[in-house]
Parts: sequence; C-alpha cells; structure tokens
Amino acid sequence: MRGPTSLLLLASVFVVWQNGARANWWYLGLEPRVVGIEGSAGNTVVVGAGVVGPASAERGCKSLHLTPKQQAICSRSPPVLQAVSAGARLAIEECQYQFRSSRWNCSVNPDNSHNVFGGVMLVNSREAAFVYAISAAGVAYSVTKACSRGELTDCSCDNRVRSRKPKNWEWGGCSEDIHFGEKFSREWSDGGEEPVKDGIVHGPRGLAGQLMRKHDSEAGRRAVRSRMERVCKCHGMSGSCSTRVCWRRLPPFRKAGAALASLHEGAALVRLSQRGGKRPARLRPARPDLKRPNKTELVYLEDSPDFCESNLTLGIPGTRGRLCNRTSFGLDGCRLLCCGRGYQTRIRNVTEKCKCDFVWCCSVKCQLCRQTREEHVCN
Repeated sequence: MRGPTSLLLLASVFVVWQNGARANWWYLGLEPRVVGIEGSAGNTVVVGAGVVGPASAERGCKSLHLTPKQQAICSRSPPVLQAVSAGARLAIEECQYQFRSSRWNCSVNPDNSHNVFGGVMLVNSREAAFVYAISAAGVAYSVTKACSRGELTDCSCDNRVRSRKPKNWEWGGCSEDIHFGEKFSREWSDGGEEPVKDGIVHGPRGLAGQLMRKHDSEAGRRAVRSRMERVCKCHGMSGSCSTRVCWRRLPPFRKAGAALASLHEGAALVRLSQRGGKRPARLRPARPDLKRPNKTELVYLEDSPDFCESNLTLGIPGTRGRLCNRTSFGLDGCRLLCCGRGYQTRIRNVTEKCKCDFVWCCSVKCQLCRQTREEHVCN
C-alpha cells in the first residue's frame, strides 16, 4: 500500500495500467485525482490525470504509458508534454461544449483503462471522426501557443511571413508559428498509431480505421490554420497611423471547434479501396453518387451507435434523466433528446443570489432570493 505522499506524487502524472492494457494520451487532459491504488497483487494502478507541470514532465515521458514513438517524441523535449496535456484538455472541453445538447454529449470516463471516451471510439463513426479532428487541432493549437510564449526551445515566432512584402503595412511583432504546431501534431498523432498486424483491414485498429484517423486529424489541424487571423497596430504621432505593423495569431479555439462540429454533421461516408500492386490503399466514397471528400472535411466508416439507450459495452449512458428544452425544436428539445420516450416535468425551489449592488470600495453585496424553477427530464 502506498503512503499519501507517494499517491500525491503519482497524481501529478497519469498512469493507467490494468492487466497489461495500454491507456492513451487523452488522460493527460483530465482533472488531477487519484481513482485507485495498487492492489494486493501488485498489478493494478489507476491514477487520475491532469495538466502536467514542468517538474513532472521529464519523468512523465518515461512513466506515461504512451506508445514508444510518443515516448521518444516527448523525450526529445520534455516540456512539450505540458503543451500536449493542455491540448488534450482543450479538445475534451471543446468536444463537450459543442455536443452539450446532443444525444451524444462527449462524456468521458476517467476510470476506463482503454479510452477516456469509452467504447464509442471502437466504432469508426462520425463521433470518433470529430474526436480525432478536435484532438489534433487541440495539440496543434496548444503547441503553437507554447512556442509564442517561449516555453519550448525548438520553436519561437514564425518569421517566414516576413518574406512577404505587403504594400500598406509591414510585418512585426510575434506571428504565431502554426506550421510548427501542425508538424508536431502530425508527428504526435502518427506516433500514436500501431502497425497494422496480420493484414487486419477493418475494425478500430485496422488499415481502414488508420486511414480515417489520419484524414480526420489532418482536417482538424487545417481547421485551425485556415482561421489564423492578421492583427495590426498603428504607430505614429498623434494617432496618425503613419506605420501599421501586423502579425498573425491563432483564432479563439471555439471557432475551430464550431467549424469541426459543423463538419461532423456533413461528414462523408467512405470505404477502403485496395487497388493492388504497389499502389497504396485509399479511402473512397461509399457510393458512386457521393463526391470525394477533400482534406478539410471529416470522413467516417460506420454508422453511429444508438445513443438513446444505455450501452455498458460502449460506455454510452443514454439520454434517460437528461434535462431537455420543452419549447425547442433543436437537438436539445425534449422530442429529439428523449428519443420519443417522453419527459417528466418537475418543480424545484432554488435559492440564488439576486439584487446585487457594488459597494465602494471594493465588494459586491447580494441578497438571497428563493425562486421556483421548472425542469423537464427525459424518461
């Protein structure tokens, strides 16, 4: 049995090991918490994850149960693990925001030793496509931010933009290097892939699934790069703006998340095309009447599971007990969210702060008001 000090030390990094099952890097984005301890047999340790700090980064590259390729990438520059950790959290939070009102609300299970998103990721569906895309986008985004803040030694600002010669303004400041972030994200995603063994074609670990993950991850990275913004600042006497200096910066991550959520709705159904000889296998539209998806679109191989009912095998909680909007005709409406099962209305008495006033200086004083709230819950 480990002591409290040892448990707190382990809580700063993620270790998930149960009967030899390998976890994945998404655990880096979860809140720090201990969810288990070493059993009497010595073969089960489950410790919650969190954003990795600088002190634990170097040993984290070795102790985290990443693929050997990801461990090697991390060991080249241990501080990058902080950026990957932040990217994982960014991806999870954005996924949950975009799907907060849907039947699948991107719920995570820290106790799942295989994948924080549960068995949903065992199906090559639209939902899995979005997770791969938003994850690759999150890593590219957070690594790029870390570069511009000077937290990584392998990169800094993007000076390539200065080779362009604009007419009415000039380049200056620190343009964020999305190209480095994209390159690292691509290497990290590819490093998480295992070789396809025994000629497996279909299934989550087959060749088709691998090509789908690469396509969707690239689409996620492009969703960030294509939304880079140019910002400018004026210089001159008395606000004359005689000189305008501009640089490129990342957009709010919410913009990329919203774009990818929209692409999730229009994702293309594809199949594996093996052409024989030395020509590589490719993904093609599943039907002749469908157009070939470009590199900015999401693709999927299988229909989505039924998210209406609980499925313990896939870790799907179902929609029973979810709050719904009685007046909405959208995804959050009771008719769609409750899957036709109907809903119940309950009245709750809640106490909330109200009639708040600012008191000079410097506090806010509020009263407590008792209110009646009507809620609708799916059957």
